[in-house]
Amino acid sequence: MLKIDLSGKLALLTGASGQLGRVMARTLAECGADLVLHYHQDRAGIERVEEEVRGLGRSALSVQADIGTRAGVQHIVDVAHKLGDPDILVINAVQQIHPWSSVLEESIDDYESQFRTCVLQTVYLVQAFVPALQRKGWGRVIGINTECTMQMFETQSAYVAGKRGMDGVLRVLAREIGRHGITVNQVAPGWTISERDRQRPADDASYCQNVPLRRRGTDREIANVVAFLASELSSYVHGAFVPVCGGNVMPTV
Repeated sequence: MLKIDLSGKLALLTGASGQLGRVMARTLAECGADLVLHYHQDRAGIERVEEEVRGLGRSALSVQADIGTRAGVQHIVDVAHKLGDPDILVINAVQQIHPWSSVLEESIDDYESQFRTCVLQTVYLVQAFVPALQRKGWGRVIGINTECTMQMFETQSAYVAGKRGMDGVLRVLAREIGRHGITVNQVAPGWTISERDRQRPADDASYCQNVPLRRRGTDREIANVVAFLASELSSYVHGAFVPVCGGNVMPTV
């Protein structure tokens, strides 16, 4: 029987206190990984995640930082090294902007925040941590993207601009570092059911009727794909953009 085994691996997960982040943290820990857990503001949330990870018998270390600044990422570097050099980078954090607005009405601050927390986060993290992966000759870089990157619907411009920029950086990175035994991939969730949705179900009928599987995915279904991409089972998957959205978007050839 195939098993995802991340024993002996250290994963750095940004945005670990968020709705999806906490489930990814738990899933990676269940697979045997130790974790460096980044958060921005939710101290109580990250403490719960840290407790869950340790309850699974894994090491956990949390670190607060503004992920869209070089100084913030340097602080993560300084803290992470207490556990060692991460083998797996999961780039998940993004500054939330609500409500989304049209291009004519969206604030410049929103475009800047998406650039910083999607593009610059990615650049800062890989510049900080990939050299150690190159020396080891093994590593995983996993970006959490979105189905919106392919849909480009009205009012999504700031979010899509940031995520498309992230996509470009990671695709180029995949060409540059694959020779060192490091895979670079992206997971693109759809509108995902999280714990918040379970407590307060949303009216999602109009969304689901356009999804070929006729339902929304769950946070655990997203986390399972991340765990797969972090493992040896995905050793020849590289440069992929993997929609996990029930077929709502389908890359074509």
